[in-house]
Amino acid sequence: MTMSSSFDMYTEFFGLTERPFSLVPDPDFLYWSDAHKRAFNMLEYGLFTHAPITLVTGDVGAGKTTLLQYLLKQIEGDITIGLISNAQGGRGELLRWVMMALSQPVVPGSDYVDLFNQFQMYLIEEYSQGRRVVLIFDEAQNLDREALEELRMYTNINTNKDELLQLVLVGQPELRDIVRQPGLEQFCQRIAANVHLSAMTVDTVTDYIKHRMKVAGAGRDMFTDEAIGLIARSARGIPRLVNQLADFSLVYASSEEQEVVTADMVRNVLRDGLFMSNVLFLEKT
Repeated sequence: MTMSSSFDMYTEFFGLTERPFSLVPDPDFLYWSDAHKRAFNMLEYGLFTHAPITLVTGDVGAGKTTLLQYLLKQIEGDITIGLISNAQGGRGELLRWVMMALSQPVVPGSDYVDLFNQFQMYLIEEYSQGRRVVLIFDEAQNLDREALEELRMYTNINTNKDELLQLVLVGQPELRDIVRQPGLEQFCQRIAANVHLSAMTVDTVTDYIKHRMKVAGAGRDMFTDEAIGLIARSARGIPRLVNQLADFSLVYASSEEQEVVTADMVRNVLRDGLFMSNVLFLEKT
C-alpha cells in the first residue's frame, strides 16, 4: 500500500472530504488563534498606515506563510505586491530578486545604478497610476547586514508626502536579534509595526485541531482530550508540528480501524520515530 493510498484510506474511513492536517500552507484552513489575530492585525496596520517597514517573526511552522497567503488574498487593486522568498546576496543581487518578484525584465549587463534607476522609475510609474508597491520578504532571517542596509536605502525613495514603497519582513525569531545589531539603528527606526507569533497553548491546540477537522468535513470529535494534550506538548504548540503529528495519528487510527485517536496512538507514532521534530517528546507510560 502506498503512502498516498494510506491517506486516501483515512479520509474515507473518517468521512472526511480532504486531509485536515496537510503541511502545505492553506489559507482556507487558517485558524484564528489570538496570536494569529494579533499578527494579522499588525500586518493590516502596517499596510494601512503606510509603515516603511513591518516586521513579523515566529518559530518555524508557526503559520507565518499561511498568514501571508491569506493577506495576499485580501489585497486590493491599489497595491502591487512583490513576494521574495529566501533572497540572498549583496548589493545589486538583492535588487535583481526584487525586480524579478515585480515581473520587471532586467537588461542583461545592467549595473547597480541602472537597476536602481529602473526600480525607482517603476515605483514612480506605479504611484502615478494610483498604486503603491509592497515588497514582502519571506524567510528574511537569511538577509545579512548588507542586504538590510540595502533595504533601508530603498525606503529613501519615499518622501514626506509620497509613500511609494513599503517593506514587510517575515522570518524566524533570530530576525529580531539581527535587526537590533549595532549599526542598524536607522533600519530599526523605520520599523513602524512589528509582532511575534507565539506558540499555541494546549487549549488553543484543542480548538485548532477541532477547527481543521471541521473544515475537512468531520461531524464529531475524533481526538480524545488526552491525545490532543500529548500532541500539543510534543509539538511545542507549533502549528506545522501539530499538523504532522495529528496527521500520522489519523493514519494509525484508521489502520487499526479505530474511530477515535487516543493518546496511546499518538505515543505509538512518537515511538516509531515518524515525528521528526528537533526535540521529541515522549511521555513515560
